[in-house]
Amino acid sequence: MAQKPSIPKGTRDFNPEQVAKRHYIFNTIRGAFETFGFQPIETPSFENSDTLMGKYGEEGDRLIFKILNSGDYLSKANSEAYDSKNSNKLTPSISEKALRYDLTVPFARYVVQHQNEIEFPFKRYQIQPVWRADRPQKGRFREFFQCDADVVGSQSLWQEVEFIQLYDTVFSALKLEGVTIKINNRKILSGIAEVIGASDKLIDFTVALDKLDKIGEEKVKEEMLGKGISEEGIAKLQPLFTLSGSFESQIDSLKTILSASEEGQKGIEELAFINTAISELGLKTAALQLDVTLARGLNYYTGAIFEVSAPKDVKMGSIGGGGRYDDLTGIFGMKNVSGVGISFGLDRIFLVLEELDLFPETVNKNVEVLFINFGEKEALFSLKAINELRSQGINSELYPDTAKMKKQMNHANKRAIPFVVLVGDQEIESNTYTLKNMATGEQHKVPLKELISLVK
Repeated sequence: MAQKPSIPKGTRDFNPEQVAKRHYIFNTIRGAFETFGFQPIETPSFENSDTLMGKYGEEGDRLIFKILNSGDYLSKANSEAYDSKNSNKLTPSISEKALRYDLTVPFARYVVQHQNEIEFPFKRYQIQPVWRADRPQKGRFREFFQCDADVVGSQSLWQEVEFIQLYDTVFSALKLEGVTIKINNRKILSGIAEVIGASDKLIDFTVALDKLDKIGEEKVKEEMLGKGISEEGIAKLQPLFTLSGSFESQIDSLKTILSASEEGQKGIEELAFINTAISELGLKTAALQLDVTLARGLNYYTGAIFEVSAPKDVKMGSIGGGGRYDDLTGIFGMKNVSGVGISFGLDRIFLVLEELDLFPETVNKNVEVLFINFGEKEALFSLKAINELRSQGINSELYPDTAKMKKQMNHANKRAIPFVVLVGDQEIESNTYTLKNMATGEQHKVPLKELISLVK
């Protein structure tokens, strides 16, 4: 008995309609990237393991898909490295490559490897799939596309301002109004950790804080206690859990809370600069919001951090995110190169647009004209017309087989093709075509020029 076919959990097949909708999002994002001056690059789907490992924090490292070495990998494994209590020690000897977890670290590797060919500041965009060994759920997949834009070689905060405008431009073009662009600064988080006496546990602190919207205040506090952060220090965090109001009023509160932290004050200054610029420039449909609990659990952020939320009436995780990383290329030996970038979560954006019915009716550009196949002579006559229609940008095709008329018409109906053309002896003799409107049932015998004008 043949095995029933299946695909791995967390992956999907896409039908023609879904692909058309995905391309609509891709093309909207790509168009905005290029309007803002970003250039495209691509990197391999897998990297050397040491390029990726240790760049995403402990949790991120666990989600990286490892690729087994080719051939008889077990015979080449270092048996002395095996430890029944910690099988991870064996991994390096049986796996030297891994699927990329995101596009940012491969981009950093690209910059270092091609630094002599790049003109800095370098603005690049990249639209490719990534893989994470995560638990699949709504809006969370193991294989998904990221759409990234980054600038390296500039410390200017105008880049952060431009990225907020870029988010606003894309979501406005997609007619996705009511999006919230949340912003924080890693320096503020460092300042908070300093004030509560947990500077040595910054990563533990930020990873726990990043879960606030998922597990709630009490669970976050429990996790922090479990990581060794004192009850006294956690008590000092209370004003952050209740911080609200306008961007400006939150900035004022932070100045008081972080008055003893030079690092924290610097983060406040950066946020205030960005907010002032956006207030002057304005946004089309998105809103900028300060969220001091926003941490994003990736180790490489050093300045501003972003996360984009869908409109409030849609239950969905973040649909975009990013931030500033002043030392990412340093891990590959290229020091003092600052970068900042953002990412669009294509798959979640797709689900949001579906839920809100925001895809244009024209997004699924179907075949507009189907020529019925009555035989070899008729098919050849039809194909000459089809060539002309295609040259005019009209999607058209010939039914490939001389099947029964009913079957061919049913095929047109099932594919929602709006026009059918019938060609028989009479049409060939008069050099005309019988055009049938499948919605109304009306049909007319017309010359090719008129046929083109009727279906355009």
